[in-house]
Amino acid sequence: MAKKKHKRPSKIGLAPGSLIFTGERKVDEISIKLIRYNKEEIIEEPFNEIEKVIELAQDFQGISWINIEGLHEVGVIEKIGEKLGLHKLTLEDVLSVGQRPKIDEHDNYIYCVLKMFTVGGDHSGVESEQLSFILQGNTLITFQEKEGDVFEYVRIRLREGKGNIRGRKTDYLLYALIDAVVDHYYLIIENLGEQLEEVEITLFENPDKEILEKIHYLRREMLHLRRSVYPLREVISRLEKIEEPKVESGTKVFIRDLYDHTIQVIETIEVLRDMSSGMTDLYMSSVSNKMNNVMKILTIIATIFIPLTFIAGIYGMNFEYMPELTWRWGYFGILAIMLIIIVGMLAYFRKNKWI
Repeated sequence: MAKKKHKRPSKIGLAPGSLIFTGERKVDEISIKLIRYNKEEIIEEPFNEIEKVIELAQDFQGISWINIEGLHEVGVIEKIGEKLGLHKLTLEDVLSVGQRPKIDEHDNYIYCVLKMFTVGGDHSGVESEQLSFILQGNTLITFQEKEGDVFEYVRIRLREGKGNIRGRKTDYLLYALIDAVVDHYYLIIENLGEQLEEVEITLFENPDKEILEKIHYLRREMLHLRRSVYPLREVISRLEKIEEPKVESGTKVFIRDLYDHTIQVIETIEVLRDMSSGMTDLYMSSVSNKMNNVMKILTIIATIFIPLTFIAGIYGMNFEYMPELTWRWGYFGILAIMLIIIVGMLAYFRKNKWI
């Protein structure tokens, strides 16, 4: 259940702006896809050379979205920086996958980074990856660690011309992609909430070590989610404050709505974290209650046998003259007395609600 940690390359001692990919290689080859669109048309093409993609994007009379899946080829990132005039620190942040969600505004572009969460193949684990955006003029570049994302509905809207996404500028496309990431947070939270409900039911039925490990796992997942979503408030708030022409006033209305969604996600995460913390206490209470029930039964058995042992001890003494030794029904009488004592004690325990 625990995730295996990947040992990242160390950047200690290197100069600022040193381009080293610090993550784990998750794809065999880098995938480059270009979507160009305006009100009249949309063109989708895969490419192998980043130079050709940038030339087509810059020459197109409309919006260009370049999506790059895989970050292990540092040379590709360097070429993008050279073609677009990006700062070395921006390229370093793209390759450093442990980045905290943030947004940087430069003279000719905006750089934004956040975490994208998806549900694993078994619908139980949560997988995350770093997602970077570079918005420059009419071109938006997205960097992903691996293949697959949560943007399919945005692509469908672009292909089918739904809404006004094809009629707006690049800042609206950036908003739409971030909105898709935030909307997917709800699915992740719902998945974790369902697992918490299952854990809660199991806690009452059969609390064991495995369920405690499950609780700790869910708490770690929610802590990771919280660390990624909390800084996103600041990112979206700063995005709204960026002046035109980088972010138009018409887009800021949607960004404010996105900020509200982010706050809702954070509040829901806090509720789930409180639930998971309470489940740890519930587990300890359940185990303690189970142990108390066992100890109660053992105590009752021991208490019942105390007077029986006392009687057996008396009649086990080797005295020559004992009144009942020669009595024909003495053995059966003692057994009857012991039975009466057992029944009487059980009745007394029940009357006092001890059992």
